[in-house]
Amino acid sequence: MEKAEPEAPHVLILPIPAQGHLKSMLKLAKLLSYASFQITFLNTEYFHHTFLSSIDIRAFSRRFPKFQFVTIPDGIPPDSPRSGKSIAHYLISLTDAAKPAVVEVLVSLRSKSGRPPTCIIADGIIVCCSFRTYSACCTWTYFHLSNLIGGEVPLPDKDMDKLVTCIPGLESVLRHRDLPSFCRLEKADDHLLYDFFIAQASAIASIFSKIRTIVPLHCLSNVDDPTALASTKSIFWQEEKGCLTWLDSHPSKSVVFVSFGSVVTFTLDQMLEFWHGLVNSGKPFLWVIRSNAIIGEDDPRKILEDLKDNTKGKRSIVSWAPQEEVLANPAVGAFLTHIGWNSTLESIYAGVPMICWPLFVDQYVNSRCVSHVWRVGFDMKDSCHRSIVEKMVRDVIEMKNEEIMKSMEEISKQAQESVKESGPSYCNLDKMIQDIMSVNLENINRRD
Repeated sequence: MEKAEPEAPHVLILPIPAQGHLKSMLKLAKLLSYASFQITFLNTEYFHHTFLSSIDIRAFSRRFPKFQFVTIPDGIPPDSPRSGKSIAHYLISLTDAAKPAVVEVLVSLRSKSGRPPTCIIADGIIVCCSFRTYSACCTWTYFHLSNLIGGEVPLPDKDMDKLVTCIPGLESVLRHRDLPSFCRLEKADDHLLYDFFIAQASAIASIFSKIRTIVPLHCLSNVDDPTALASTKSIFWQEEKGCLTWLDSHPSKSVVFVSFGSVVTFTLDQMLEFWHGLVNSGKPFLWVIRSNAIIGEDDPRKILEDLKDNTKGKRSIVSWAPQEEVLANPAVGAFLTHIGWNSTLESIYAGVPMICWPLFVDQYVNSRCVSHVWRVGFDMKDSCHRSIVEKMVRDVIEMKNEEIMKSMEEISKQAQESVKESGPSYCNLDKMIQDIMSVNLENINRRD
């Protein structure tokens, strides 16, 4: 009698419930599903409800038959804010609620199916195999927090531009203002860096036994279905696809794309500084402004409608856009961004120089690397004065800053090479799949 095929590995995916993290982890989960893995994707009840409203769940289930969603509470009422200035409170509540809930999920998975997950890929909750959705430089900075505490922290407010001296490889790059607001690095059997900078990853590899770079996930789509990953939509907002037609009517590299992500909020004064700077530059722009992005105003929707009425023709304002497609459009010549890591990688892959307005967490490190390490954009620091916006837009779109353009061409080519069949990202994904299959086989043999 022929021996039956061994059961497929079972992977539990634990993302932080935020647009950028969910988006990256969902793409990774789909890639593993293509390898015939059984996937359990953990999400909070609040964000899973929002997610279900943005996809055809039946079509998703047909495409990924071994994919299941499991939900847990996040510890706060449904009508409580989960972005902007409330994000810190939300993450604290989530941490407290998630720990017992995740344990309950693990027990439930074992009792119902008779087999626990082969591997847990987590983004900051439980770590067996961790998938870092920020850069290698930021991971390296987090790891050296103890050095910072010993020699640099607390940071004096009087000199936030002072260079950090205790992080190997970044001694002359990072300033006090670039350091992340928190750090936690758990032990893991495997570390997956959402990064393609091999030189950065090699420094971290001296500490961790297994470390792999896997990026950009939206381009590792030449597996079984080239459209399944590339067409991943926004999880929270309806995309306004008409902006792509608007872009098609503009010359090459003439448009500024403006988007500050899914969490960032700003005051009306800050928004108007950006608006005046963009208008004064004389360049056409496509600006994503979420309905909940403006704070401190009684009727932000009315403000947005008035702004849209004043930005017709050479300018366009939308509530959400298909960012990967926008950046890939030949008309886009600059990206004004909050410099979240997804946005950074997507912009680099598309070869679009960045103007960075960092606000929290890894964004300060990302911005500093964009401007002073990779030299593919400008760092606005934490200022949003209209004159700075105007000058930086002109420097990229009009003056075609030679150093930035040359550096972006080189680094974008590196990113594109990484996802080819012989490239490091493609190979690292395959190695990770083989590792999980080996662990699964060991577990089966142990049971037998």
